Amino acid sequence: MQAIRNETAPVNIGIDEKQRGEIALGLSRLLADTYTLYLKTHNYHWNVTGPMFQTLHLMFETQYTELAEAVDIIAERIRALGFPAPGTYAEFAELSAISEAKGVPSAEEMIKSLVEGQETVVRTARTVFPAAEGAHDEPTADLLTQRMQIHEKTAWMLRSLLG
Repeated sequence: MQAIRNETAPVNIGIDEKQRGEIALGLSRLLADTYTLYLKTHNYHWNVTGPMFQTLHLMFETQYTELAEAVDIIAERIRALGFPAPGTYAEFAELSAISEAKGVPSAEEMIKSLVEGQETVVRTARTVFPAAEGAHDEPTADLLTQRMQIHEKTAWMLRSLLG
């Protein structure tokens, strides 16, 4: 998928259009992964059962709330670069490296799936760094750093539940 150029007023922020497009495409993948992980986490929040129900129900709520805020931040950065942010299930499915959950897995399988999803988001964020650094795009680099810190910490916390 190629980033679609914005047809409104020109963007002159010191990063050329080609570089902005490459960064926007990487951020679109990050947005898709983040949104897909949001949906998966929210689904698990609703459907978790078992002896750790209360703990996981609340933990998943905290996580999906953070992810909901993150999708807005990522989409707004794409817009600031002068490109439209993807916003449909079809676009997210095409761009995301995270697969949707099928059925209702056990609580342990939910945790494992969310660890994998959190780590996938970190890997996706890392792939955007070369373009952001090459363009001296500090706002995007800062966003990526913050997202990686959050997802790495969340993955660690989830892994800790697995023993």
